[in-house]
Amino acid sequence: MKRILMILSLVLLSGLILSGCKSKSNKDNTLTIGMELAYPPFETKDEEGNPTGVSVDLAKALGEYLDRPVEIENINWDGLIPSLQTGKVDAVISSMTITEKRGEVIDFSDPYAHSYLGLLVNKNSNINDIQDLNQEGKIIDVKKGTTGYLYATENLTKAKINGLSSENACVIEVTQGKADAFIYDQLTIYRQSKLNEETTEAILIPFQDSESWGIGVKKGNTKLLDKINDFIKEFKDNNGFNEITEKYLKEEKETFDELGFPWFFD
Repeated sequence: MKRILMILSLVLLSGLILSGCKSKSNKDNTLTIGMELAYPPFETKDEEGNPTGVSVDLAKALGEYLDRPVEIENINWDGLIPSLQTGKVDAVISSMTITEKRGEVIDFSDPYAHSYLGLLVNKNSNINDIQDLNQEGKIIDVKKGTTGYLYATENLTKAKINGLSSENACVIEVTQGKADAFIYDQLTIYRQSKLNEETTEAILIPFQDSESWGIGVKKGNTKLLDKINDFIKEFKDNNGFNEITEKYLKEEKETFDELGFPWFFD
């Protein structure tokens, strides 16, 4: 009897060990993607609080390509790169511009989108182009850590630059006349001008070279990076970005075509 109980115990223990190994294996295979869910329609939440948007669809398509389940981690913008460095996430897909400085600490995929900066201005600010902002007495809001912030601090030195923590805070200050302008990517500027037509205007004429967005990975993770680059090429060849445009950015695409601006994913 003791021998039988011992055998049953060993079988049960083996089962538990195998079960634990399987769970760990599944967890290890998860592709964890970091993004800040505060940037509609690229990275945001639906009414139930679930991640949705352009970058979420892109992340899911990447997971399907790699045959790995995807987990989205909602992380503040300032914490995205540190999360890559510490291994908390495998990749960052968060409308992140490829810059030389960022490239010193993480690796970027091939570009999958191209964007220009634009201006959201208060209707009473008498701003017609970027140079009108570079004078004393003008107040410019920018989100900390963005390329808009870098551009303003490097090129608009005569104006007062307010570095704020969120897009919404910048927009509110412009609508209230507390700031003359908000510098951000063209698509967001266009969308915010439509949401605040009574108090703001969009200036979409490009005033700098286009910026390229890429998927970030931990420095030296060439194995994952190579696969991501293969995915981007295949996704583009299979019209994946056209489908995303049709789903989330149809109106914006029509407006950009009318203005003769190059499209984001071209």
